[in-house]
This record gives sequence, structure tokens and C-alpha cells, in this order.
Amino acid sequence: MTPTDLRKLTILPPAAALTGRVMPPGSKSITNRALLVAALAKGTSRLSGALKSDDTRYMAQALRDMGVEIAEPDDTSFIVTSDGKLRVPKAPLFLGNAGTATRFLTAAAALVDGKVVVDGDEHMRKRPIAPLIAALTRLGVAIEAPSGCPPVTIQGQGGFDGGLVEVDGGLSSQYVSALLMAGACARNPVDVVLTGQEIGARGYVDLTLATMRAFGAEVSEPDSGGWRIAPTGYIATDYLIEPDASAATYLWAAEVLTGGTIDLGVPASAFTQPDAKAHALIAAFPNLPAEIDGSQMQDAVPTLAVLAAFNQTPVRFVGIANLRVKECDRVAALAQGLSRIRPGLGVEEGDDLVVAADPALAGQTLPAEIDTFADHRIAMSFALAGLKIGGITILDPACVAKTYPDYWRALGSLGVRFEGELP
Repeated sequence: MTPTDLRKLTILPPAAALTGRVMPPGSKSITNRALLVAALAKGTSRLSGALKSDDTRYMAQALRDMGVEIAEPDDTSFIVTSDGKLRVPKAPLFLGNAGTATRFLTAAAALVDGKVVVDGDEHMRKRPIAPLIAALTRLGVAIEAPSGCPPVTIQGQGGFDGGLVEVDGGLSSQYVSALLMAGACARNPVDVVLTGQEIGARGYVDLTLATMRAFGAEVSEPDSGGWRIAPTGYIATDYLIEPDASAATYLWAAEVLTGGTIDLGVPASAFTQPDAKAHALIAAFPNLPAEIDGSQMQDAVPTLAVLAAFNQTPVRFVGIANLRVKECDRVAALAQGLSRIRPGLGVEEGDDLVVAADPALAGQTLPAEIDTFADHRIAMSFALAGLKIGGITILDPACVAKTYPDYWRALGSLGVRFEGELP
């Protein structure tokens, strides 16, 4: 029996500091970008250090369904062989609740000669995609999503001409990244321009650009609100994927909460992903600042919010409205989970989250069942509370498979123990 076999998992606070070595899995964000770009490249690419999780398996399978050959010789590699073209799948592409795969493939489907339906599970069908639909429509793509969320139907015509397209990136930078990656395969240059300066986690666009350029794309940035993509297509290459910074935040937080030493095998300074910005904040614990702007490190906010419960002083999280349209409404989920530990510990104020903070919580037994809403980040972050408080139970612990299938084993290797209940 392993933690991923269970429907609920109670964390037993460790009696000693957590010490050991845990290498985080490969970056989900980079893996899914690299899979798509390699599928659009002519030749064979080897992706090393890749993440194997629900999200990346959905992406890989969808690309296979569109005629791309993808082999998996080991637990951290994909070998992608393609002629640079995507073909009409025999059935709708089902992508679970994988936001990157859904948004990226919606744009890439415009390169197919025929009809493609992009769909997901009940959670994905609540996640907005209208800004990307509007942008692709401006590029002449025949596309529709009547609800403003998946399913999306694309009537591809083997590509699109290019030109200038404006996109609202306020809800998600993934809309911008989707256009950029598909843009390299257009018939003419594509100019992607933001309708405003607001963009969700701009650092993820930088990840997209780095991946594109590694596969031969030419992208210039005339100004801070736009990009020009040359119609170069992509060239197959071997590509090394760095560890996942979002996953690393849980280990960094576990280290400071328990006074331990956890070797991740890579220094925080080596990460290029936006969530690595959280390291400096985590290192400041238990003196986190009174206000944290989470807009450019959105996936690290759940980690920081649970850590803030043990801070010396209250913490207000701002710039996090986009967290309401993630795998679940994370602002509401965090407030609810914290307040199940102690009423009023987490409070929503508009789109802000205020964590009351109380170092005296550590060492208490405060039985609380945490509803994860099938959200991997809610499950992994609230496990941190269980390192200091007795009685913290995570519902649906298997949801961590979305991005970090070995999370519970990783904590176990550091000395954390659990009590579980079979389905």
C-alpha cells in the first residue's frame, strides 16, 4: 500500500528535522513546451530530465494521436520523432485538467488540415479559454468554444497566414505562449501584441521563448508588450529540462519549517522558472513580509500561504485573482483549508488572501480534513501544515499525480510518516 492508493492521508508530524536528498521532478511547464515544439520539428529530438505525470502524459498521448512518434526509454526521457506536421486525430483530444496541454494544443491544432476537438474533464471545462479563441479568430482560424471554456472545435486549414494579433494575457500567460509556439509554423511572420500590460506570470513566456529558440525559432521583442515570430518552423534537437521550481517550493518550505537540511541537487539560483522567486521569501521565514505579491509566482502561492500560517506576523497575498481560475479556485480553497485548521486563519478579502499567522499553532493537534478539490497544489501545500500540526488529513492525496507523482514518497524518504484509509 502506498499513499497514492489512498483516498485520505493523515500526516504525522515528524519528531526531528527533515534531512536528506530529494531531487524534484522535471519541470511540467518546460516538459509540455518541449514536447509540443519537438512534435513540430522535423527530425528526432531527445528530451532529458522530463516530467512523467498526468499532465505530460496527456500532452504526449495527444501528440501521438496526431501522428507524432513518441518513445519513453526511461522514467525521465521522451524521444520525439516527427516530420514537423500534426495530423487529424481519430477522436477528440482528451486532456484531463492539463491547462498547458489544452491551451497549447488549441493553437497548434490550427496547423492541422482538418477538424480537431480539444476537450478535458469537468474541471477543465470550467477554465476560461476565450481570450485565446478570440486571438486565433483574428488570425483567420475557424475556431469555436461556445461556453468560453473547453471543449474547443478547430477547423484547421493546414496552417495560417500570420500577421498582427492582439491577445489579452491578463488571465493566463498560456494564451500568449500558445500563440508564440504555433506562430513559428505560420506562413508569414506573426506579431503577438498584448492588449494591455497585464499578463499572468510573464516569466512563463520567457520559458516559452527559451524553448522555442533552442529548437531554432527566431523571436524578437520590439517592445515590452509584443513579440515578432519568424516563420522558421523548428529543428529537432536534444534538450535538457530543469527540475520543477514549483515542486521545489514544497521542499524548501519543509526545510525551514522543520529546521532541516534538504539537498535538492540543484541550487535555487539555477532555476529559470518564475516560482523560484519564492525561495528568497521562504528563506526569510518566520519573518515573511506583511504583503506578498503572487502575480509572478502564482503556483508558489499555496506553499507560501500555508507557510504564512506559522509566520510571526500576518501576511496578505495580493495579485492572485488568477488563482481563481486554476485547477480550482485556489484563493477560496486556501482560505477554507486554513480556516478548517483554525477558524479565521485564512480569510478572503476581495481577491486577496489574508493569513492571520500564529507560530503557536506548531505542536498543537488540530484535526482538520483538507478538501483538495482535486488540486495537486492544494494537497501538496497543506501537507506542510501536517509537519507542524497533528491531525491534518489530506483528502484525495492521489491528485498529486498531476505534476509530482512521487511527492508522498519524497516526504517519506525524509522521515515523514502517514496514516491512510483505503478506498
